[in-house]
Amino acid sequence: MSRVSTANAFEAGIAALQQRQRALVEAQEQLTSGKRISRISDDPANAARAERARSAELRSEADQRALEASRAAMVQVEAAYGDANDLLEQARELMVSAGNPLYGTAERQAVAERIRGLREQLLAIANRGDGAGGYLFGGQGIAQPPFIDAPGGVQYVASAGQQQAASDELLPLAVDGERTFLGARSGNGVFVTAATTSNGSAWIDAGRVTQPAQITGDPYSLQFTVGGAGTTFSVLRNGSPTALTNVTYVSGQAITIDGMSFTITGAPANGDRFDLAPSTPDHSVFDALDRAVASLGNTTATATQITQAVANGLRDLDASAATMSSRRADAGSWLNRLDDVESRVADQRLRAQGERSNAEDLDMVHAISEFQQQQTGYDAALRAYSMVQRLSLFDYLGS
Repeated sequence: MSRVSTANAFEAGIAALQQRQRALVEAQEQLTSGKRISRISDDPANAARAERARSAELRSEADQRALEASRAAMVQVEAAYGDANDLLEQARELMVSAGNPLYGTAERQAVAERIRGLREQLLAIANRGDGAGGYLFGGQGIAQPPFIDAPGGVQYVASAGQQQAASDELLPLAVDGERTFLGARSGNGVFVTAATTSNGSAWIDAGRVTQPAQITGDPYSLQFTVGGAGTTFSVLRNGSPTALTNVTYVSGQAITIDGMSFTITGAPANGDRFDLAPSTPDHSVFDALDRAVASLGNTTATATQITQAVANGLRDLDASAATMSSRRADAGSWLNRLDDVESRVADQRLRAQGERSNAEDLDMVHAISEFQQQQTGYDAALRAYSMVQRLSLFDYLGS
């Protein structure tokens, strides 16, 4: 028969009360914090689950910050393209005005100065900063302006490519300025016309493609012969004769060969030569403006040379403007894509928050009920202990 002393009974009662009190305090802490896990030991599995969800949430927040930086950069890039296009449009209008036959040397030189000013503004746009210490057209990143105005023309000194934000998503922070300002396709985009030898009064236009499938990609030359029988021309392909040999020349009449069509206007001299070469992706908008300035500022240029310079200038400006418009459309596409990325990032963050909530958040209805039960049990245990405490042998003998 086991013996239970009064002291042991009291200690057991106090231990039970303390245990109920701890449970009540824990329930109260959970209600206060709204979390059912305050320490890893409370629920190791769900604590690890909540930590993984928290890490995913932090990654989503970092992606959101990178997204905002990318959007700010692309908005500025798109605006820079718009400003550059406006300058090119102004330059084009000036080139058209320079072709006015009533203009003299002074008027053309004034036009050349205005185009030179537009060139300087365009260079400033190409070197425009992003407001965060970088450059919008700095490629993969550079600490100095990406374009320098060297004696041989404007050069790109940054690394080609596109700088990306540190994110799981493709988020550009800077674009490749070389492709935009120095990488347009020359000529009309397929071939380039040029007056190689021109002693007469003839000039050639930019030409056009009539049959893309017939384009050979070879160089062509057109040579004039002026004699007693009139003016004729012959077209050579890679130096070899073609079907267009000793053809009677008619000013302003289109000449078509191998899917290419071009027009020569005026009176060519004997031996005059015009060339057609394949287009290349290395056309610099700054070189085009420099050539226009030089041609219009030439005080000894003939009327034919001015006409040819205006035609070439308009062709080159149109090529640069087309590339600029294409890059601007790319920037707009990036902005649309960033909206899609933002939606995905928001969804990922919401899922992470939901996963974390499921792992560690408290069910308030269940927690309140549990707290009330714990409180009721603790009160009952406290009353029971107080009643048992009065049943000691000493109290009994003294009664």
